[in-house]
Amino acid sequence: MRGNMDVLYSPWRIDYILSKKDKECIFCLKPQADEDEKHFIIFRSRYCYVILNVYPYNNGHIMVVPNRHVSSLGDLERKELNDLFETVQLSEKILIKTYKPEGLNIGLNLGKSGGAGIENHIHVHLVPRWQGDANFMSVVGGVRVIPESFEQAYKQIKEQFDNEWSKK
Repeated sequence: MRGNMDVLYSPWRIDYILSKKDKECIFCLKPQADEDEKHFIIFRSRYCYVILNVYPYNNGHIMVVPNRHVSSLGDLERKELNDLFETVQLSEKILIKTYKPEGLNIGLNLGKSGGAGIENHIHVHLVPRWQGDANFMSVVGGVRVIPESFEQAYKQIKEQFDNEWSKK
């Protein structure tokens, strides 16, 4: 009996789950490549960066990732932790300004059992949400409709980060 529990059904994520994973951490490799636009790195602060999720739950799904490879919040130094959550706060502001969502999911998945797809390098997900965004295509067709290209999302979110950062 299901009761009042809501279920987040996301069959489009199976492609990521079953995909061959690099032995090296993508959250370490991508920022070192110095190809931010190619890797959809939107913003860099002192101790972390913001990147588009290429397996998104919704338009504008971004992640804030510490530069240092750690698997728990407890492994971060205070300055890294402060920078991480100041960047999460800035990201929230930018997503609201850019997408005008009715809500946001902001969270961390720690460890494999906690739902982390990349379990050894923590990252904070920010997902804009709207009423009815889990539409019939996802439920009936097993397909997620993301009506915006990664390039367009990158451009408009990055523009907002650049605008906000220049005010500091």
